[in-house]
Amino acid sequence: MPGKVVRKRRSRPVNCWEFKECGRGLGGDRACPAATDKRADGVNRGTNGGRVCWAIAGTLCGGRQQGIYAVKLETCMRCDFYQFVIGEERVDPCDGYPSLAAKR
Repeated sequence: MPGKVVRKRRSRPVNCWEFKECGRGLGGDRACPAATDKRADGVNRGTNGGRVCWAIAGTLCGGRQQGIYAVKLETCMRCDFYQFVIGEERVDPCDGYPSLAAKR
């Protein structure tokens, strides 16, 4: 069940591929752009784009490639991981991210 990793005691923040248990994290040949986008490393304390996946173009959410930030944001805002990060980080979810997405 996606999200169960969050209930474990963790010493570092959870990245999207860990939360969703999609198998598209670091180290695989099927890695998602969120896992490999080094420009976003450290944003929301994540690895690469792992905690700002909604701002990374072409992420592989739900088994499908997603579009650019402006197209996918509405869907992302309903995502359980998005809600988790926003609640945990207590940040404005859109603050500063459009500029990151535009660099793609």
